[in-house]
Amino acid sequence: MLKINNLKVSYGGIKALNGISLEIPDGKIVTLIGANGAGKSTTFKAIVGLVKPVSGEIWFKDQNITGLPTNKIIGSGISTVPEGRKVFSDMSVLENLRIGAYLRKDEEGIRRDIDMVFDLFPRLKERHWQQAGTLSGGEQQMLAVGRGLMGHPQLMLMDEPSLGLAPLIVQEIFSIIKKINDEGVTILLIEQNANMALRTADYAYVMETGHITMQGTGRELLAEESIRSAYLGKRRKAKV
Repeated sequence: MLKINNLKVSYGGIKALNGISLEIPDGKIVTLIGANGAGKSTTFKAIVGLVKPVSGEIWFKDQNITGLPTNKIIGSGISTVPEGRKVFSDMSVLENLRIGAYLRKDEEGIRRDIDMVFDLFPRLKERHWQQAGTLSGGEQQMLAVGRGLMGHPQLMLMDEPSLGLAPLIVQEIFSIIKKINDEGVTILLIEQNANMALRTADYAYVMETGHITMQGTGRELLAEESIRSAYLGKRRKAKV
């Protein structure tokens, strides 16, 4: 569904991506793991047109989307769940969901997808009138995922969906990610929580300083001693 070929991105004189190539097959969950500064979020931003590559190509459904404006890329069937949730804090849950459908004109389909989001996240339905800024961190993450679904995407990009969440909420979020994928949405999951990401993903890439250094199925990388020692021996601080 999405292919990246030899992508290079620089910020000033600093090389953020050094010719990476990866593929996200239709219907799969693919994860990109690595430490802070590895280039994961730059990859995310390059896909959706927030940074311009120096060279290389990004293909989505056989269309070259490299350098297209972000609204065109989103309109082609890609949605995002950005790092830090970035909900509209002074707007209600329902208003946030409707913003996720801003490119759509099918009111009946929008209402149907709002019901679908509320089925996935009953707590959002209970709080549909509540200002997003007053939700807990976990509820805001659920809202960010729900807002991404409102674009009726074929591919969803998720940047650090577990960041700062308590372990039980993390498990709930990853369970929802699996459900979304089971409904036919392809997912690129950018994560520092390597344990949960590799257990969830069909395929995985490891990034270090702008390079892809390893790839394989989630199960294969979980069994790699170098991955276990580098990424699975650390616990992240959690908060609600």
